[in-house]
Amino acid sequence: MKIAFATQDLKHVDAHFGWAKNIAIYEISAHGYERVEVHQFDGELNEDGNEDKLGPKLAAVADCAILYVAAIGGSGAARVVAKNIHPVKVSSPEPIEDLLVKLRAVLSGTPPPWLRKALLKGQERNFAWEEEVGHGG
Repeated sequence: MKIAFATQDLKHVDAHFGWAKNIAIYEISAHGYERVEVHQFDGELNEDGNEDKLGPKLAAVADCAILYVAAIGGSGAARVVAKNIHPVKVSSPEPIEDLLVKLRAVLSGTPPPWLRKALLKGQERNFAWEEEVGHGG
């Protein structure tokens, strides 16, 4: 599964989604993780109300299941959620490496429902599984 991080320095989640200079994309599984892409942005990133800056960022994270940010505006959050991406806001800058280690540990155990849903992003629904757990009708 792919995870996106809004970052200024490529080491910490320390950026507002709309103002981020970089979006780092990692591929993660229960076995490990690796950075697979970095999208860099420039221009008037901190211009409030400039919705045009969100388009390229939304495209950059389109195939990600989770987006870690320091902050995200209401419009940006709505557009991220509409793409079936789960935004996660950190309360203070956190090292990307630490977040990946924690997320990997959760993936190895029993992920919470929101994370199980995120894991299914991009996969066809498994109706046989749903019937086994009593949700199939």
